[in-house]
Amino acid sequence: MARVNHTYESNYFFGIGILNNVNELNIGTLWRSAYILGASFIFTVDKKYKQQGSDVTRTWTKIPLYHYNTIHELKSNLPYSTRLIGVEMTNNSIPLSQFEHPERAVYLLGNEQIGLSENVMKECHSIISLPGNFSLNVAVTGSILMYDRVTKLQTVFPKGTN
Repeated sequence: MARVNHTYESNYFFGIGILNNVNELNIGTLWRSAYILGASFIFTVDKKYKQQGSDVTRTWTKIPLYHYNTIHELKSNLPYSTRLIGVEMTNNSIPLSQFEHPERAVYLLGNEQIGLSENVMKECHSIISLPGNFSLNVAVTGSILMYDRVTKLQTVFPKGTN
């Protein structure tokens, strides 16, 4: 058997998505941020996305959008050795400032009205939260989360390898 001689700049990747999205503009905004901040893919759980005319970067041509009907379907399709990270304001969540992002992660956001249920949070490997006393817009939360990941991993990897 031959050895694979090709090496990659990074073994890190991530995806991000929304459970039960209420406002379709949130998906479009999250998709654009995900493309700019280096996500490998985005996804929806429970509610599908309808294309937005405001997508000036044509992100749908850059990174894929997947749809899952349930949290269990998402979990059964996670890439190998990938951690599911829920984002929710709870007493037991890890503050984002203290969170060490896994090499391979999928971040799950809830909508602004109901967030992530207890049952959904039980399916996650970790629950993290952003600072503040009130819920942010879901696309804004996702953008801050991705920025945090990029800046923290740049301390590990040189610019351009993330």
